[in-house]
Amino acid sequence: MRQNPTPPEAHLWYHLRAKRFEATKFRFQTVLGSYIVDFTSRTAMLAIEIDGDTHATQQDYDATRTSYLECEGFRVLRFTNSDVMTNLDAVLTTIANAISERRK
Repeated sequence: MRQNPTPPEAHLWYHLRAKRFEATKFRFQTVLGSYIVDFTSRTAMLAIEIDGDTHATQQDYDATRTSYLECEGFRVLRFTNSDVMTNLDAVLTTIANAISERRK
């Protein structure tokens, strides 16, 4: 998966990688427990998920996954593929606000 990101993952990763965004280190495709999370920042304790069409049919799985990540101390942000590809500014603003809240 890491070598073949989806177009929305690659699009968002371009903005998050190399401490480019809010001087915060993000990792791509991080293993946390038995889950692979699209993007994580340990310093901000954020887990970011980009949800494709399949997520509409796996709401229970996603809820369990979110619960696990929250118990590990992460704030989980979820965006759709469409959000990332058509409204990236809003996605980045939401992430920046979450980072800012975590720094307080």
